[in-house]
Amino acid sequence: MKRSVKWFWWTFMVVLMASCSSTKSLKKTHSIEGMTEMEYVEDVIEHAGGWNALTAKMSLAVDLEGKGATRVNGTLRIKKGEVIQLSIAPFLGIEVARAEISPNGVLVIDRMNKRYVQVSFAEVKALAHADLDFHTLQALFLNELFLPGKGDLTVRDVSAFRVEQEVQGVWLDVKRAKRFSYQFLTQAPEALLKESRIGLEGTPYLLSWKYDNFRTLEQKLFPAEMQLAFEGGKKPVKAAFNLSRLSTDADWETHTEVSSKYEKVELWDILKLLIK
Repeated sequence: MKRSVKWFWWTFMVVLMASCSSTKSLKKTHSIEGMTEMEYVEDVIEHAGGWNALTAKMSLAVDLEGKGATRVNGTLRIKKGEVIQLSIAPFLGIEVARAEISPNGVLVIDRMNKRYVQVSFAEVKALAHADLDFHTLQALFLNELFLPGKGDLTVRDVSAFRVEQEVQGVWLDVKRAKRFSYQFLTQAPEALLKESRIGLEGTPYLLSWKYDNFRTLEQKLFPAEMQLAFEGGKKPVKAAFNLSRLSTDADWETHTEVSSKYEKVELWDILKLLIK
């Protein structure tokens, strides 16, 4: 069970590293499945999301060194604009760890060792050297387009993207991103978001967040599989979410109270343990 907690901490850090990608030279196109580029981007924005809450059973696999994945079970819960919760419960539904991401910051609880980490997004940005906020992470989990520093997108945001058709799909690039690049691979004519990339210009670092196995959830499609790959570091890091029992249930506690018996530790303390 201690090994499950260690993998959970690693996965949490992979998610926080959603800040790195490679750039792409895009060429102008004019028609996508009979639509103009702006009409197509509108379709992608309108087809994604729309749920105020999401819950799912989660099977999480983490591969840190290319030696095979370690798998644990748990639950993913999201309330739009409020919180993202990842709960790890490998045996008999007993929770051993939880990560809670809100607009105010990140809380991670290690129930096995009775300790927790609580950091603001300002601290997370300084640590990761990335323009990272709650809305970006929420969009990644909810299979949505996003713009840096902005909440929900509307059709008024279509002009923020460049468009290019390629064999594998239609790429959307954020035009005026500073230091970071944001790229989205979509599938026409369904206007499905198949991959999101976030990156730091001029570096080899890349976070690729891929989506697959789309299922109907309240008359829209949601990916039951998500694959994360963090590249550019000394060792490859991969994680995969397989989701089941998808619902829009919102009847659960939004925020977690930390027991007074738990010890608050610094994020660096956790990182040192993981490095060892």
